[in-house]
Amino acid sequence: MQSQGTLKLYTEDEARIRLATELPFWSVEHGRLCRRYRTSGWKASLMVANAIGHLAEAAWHHPEVCLAYGTVTVRLMTHKAGGLTDKDFALAGKIEEVVHWQPARECGALSGTPNHEPRFRYIDYDRLDSAA
Repeated sequence: MQSQGTLKLYTEDEARIRLATELPFWSVEHGRLCRRYRTSGWKASLMVANAIGHLAEAAWHHPEVCLAYGTVTVRLMTHKAGGLTDKDFALAGKIEEVVHWQPARECGALSGTPNHEPRFRYIDYDRLDSAA
């Protein structure tokens, strides 16, 4: 463990331990926090990428975002610190929260996208309890 000013730098092993409890669908690859979101197609990928872009800009943190027809991959590291810091975990948590938000879970006035019908499906929501 090293530090840069007030930023704690995480080793890859420390990051993996933290991800296991906080962000189980994220991984550490080449010194970056990484997540691949599966979408239903190009329009959905664009929406996910734009949401990530908005959050990153609002946080003044700039990830790598790779966009493809059915996937969006995001990679985070704090460039100024030269590694993984709490900033990366905080932004990853907010990205996960926003991308996986479903109004139907809140039992409010919004019903949410009907994911059971392919023509309306937006994103493939990951579930820890799924067998697939």
